[in-house]
This record gives sequence, structure tokens and C-alpha cells, in this order.
Amino acid sequence: MAARQNPEFDNTQKFIEVGYNIAYYRKHNGLTQEQLAERVGISRQHLGAIEAPRICRPISLDLLFNISTVLGIDPSKLLAFRE
Repeated sequence: MAARQNPEFDNTQKFIEVGYNIAYYRKHNGLTQEQLAERVGISRQHLGAIEAPRICRPISLDLLFNISTVLGIDPSKLLAFRE
């Protein structure tokens, strides 16, 4: 029998917000999904899934750091959650 995940550790909404933040700063930098994806070494489809509203696509810290570097922002900006 599989153990149920503790609801306190459900990070679905946080990953969705990271995607929103990536999309915001990407657009602010005048980049398309294709351009950002190419610069960080992932497919446009993968980036599209990360940015898609209401879809939880977990990403690694390594990818988050690479995206923040390309966007020229501190990684903490991608982790700023709205309440």
C-alpha cells in the first residue's frame, strides 16, 4: 500500500508559481519560449509545460539557476510567491 503524501508537503502551487515567474521575466526580457529554452538547453515544449497555467511541472534547482542566469535576475525572484 502506497503511503499518502503529507498535505503540508504538497508543493504543486509553488511549482505553478515558479512557472508564472519564469514566464513573467522571460517576457520582460523580450524572449520567446524558444529562445529561452535554447539558451538553457531544454526543449520549447518542456519550457512551455513549466510555464503553463494550472500545470505542475517540477524543475531542478540546476535548471532554475540556469534560467535565472539567462534572464539576468537573482534566482530568488523566481521563488517569490504571492500570498
